[in-house]
Amino acid sequence: MGRNKHLKYEWAEALNNVVQHTKPDFGLQKGQWNAKQFLNDNPVVLELGCGRGEYTNGLAKIFTDKNFIGVDIKGDRLAAAGLVAQRENLQNVAYLRIMMQFIDDFFEENEVDEIWLTFPDPRPKDRDEKKRLTHPHFLNKYKKVLKPDGILHLKTDSAPFFNYSMDSLPANKFEIIACTNDLYETTWNKDHFGIKTRFEKIFYEKGFPINYLRAVNKKEV
Repeated sequence: MGRNKHLKYEWAEALNNVVQHTKPDFGLQKGQWNAKQFLNDNPVVLELGCGRGEYTNGLAKIFTDKNFIGVDIKGDRLAAAGLVAQRENLQNVAYLRIMMQFIDDFFEENEVDEIWLTFPDPRPKDRDEKKRLTHPHFLNKYKKVLKPDGILHLKTDSAPFFNYSMDSLPANKFEIIACTNDLYETTWNKDHFGIKTRFEKIFYEKGFPINYLRAVNKKEV
């Protein structure tokens, strides 16, 4: 492991906005993220597979009346994201280091208002279908932690993954209310406030269109 990664893991240990298995309060926030982490009653928004937190931090700057939690398994990335949030005094940001299949172990039913999936790994091989973050296995977990009528956003450069998601979401009680194969050429682009992840910048500069959809959680109450 390189020296930079070691330094980032040390940062994570020192940062109050990074929650991971090495800390004594790990897992105790379930159902109490606002009470224990943010000390307010604001809506909770998750970015799943947040990487270095460009989107999480970017949205938090704009929506100071919401609480944002970036979720990823890469500790060095979360450390870097958490450090940026600390330096910019973003009190409405936290980062959680877990694998995505455990998301409902860390959030109570109906605790989350909104979820963002920003450029997840498309897992194009058929044998990896169950690892796609819009596979029914994951969607059922999102439905559980999302409030009724909670919003799920998806951004991806992968047309096959987007088409797969366009089928899997409605089949699992998510109503798609917006979708496009070229986000930057639609009026919905303004809803993204010019925020781009590192991968999004790369794809955009290479001329790849960005696919986007917005869906509503229509689970039975």
